[in-house]
Amino acid sequence: MSQTLLLLITKDPSHPLAHLALRYARTFLEAKLKVNATDRKNETDDSENDNQLLKLFFYADAANIANRLRWQSADQVNLTKEWQILAEQYQLALPVCVSTALSRGISDPDNSARHQLQGDNLAESFELVGLSELALMMQSDCRVLQF
Repeated sequence: MSQTLLLLITKDPSHPLAHLALRYARTFLEAKLKVNATDRKNETDDSENDNQLLKLFFYADAANIANRLRWQSADQVNLTKEWQILAEQYQLALPVCVSTALSRGISDPDNSARHQLQGDNLAESFELVGLSELALMMQSDCRVLQF
């Protein structure tokens, strides 16, 4: 059984490490896909999915990545859309710390109603979760990389 990799993303979308986190996740998943294809050819039956080998958590300034109203110029990578594409391709969850998101003006419909906010702006595929989700992820046998 392979060890899970947890990417703890903490940098604002304008920071180079936020972009590196996306590239790292993409490269990691593509490499695992190739390894699993080779294992299947060798008749190794490992029912573990790629998405179980990689977990993500957006915390602190990285919550800004989940803002669907964040405008991005055409000459720069739109991290929000790129994470959405990667999540759909590999069936990944995109959990965002609810406290850090709310403190940065990012909310989903439930929290907007709960805190009497005027509207919501959480990007599709992202999910606001408690910090306990990160603690649960870290309980399992995992390696944590922070970007």
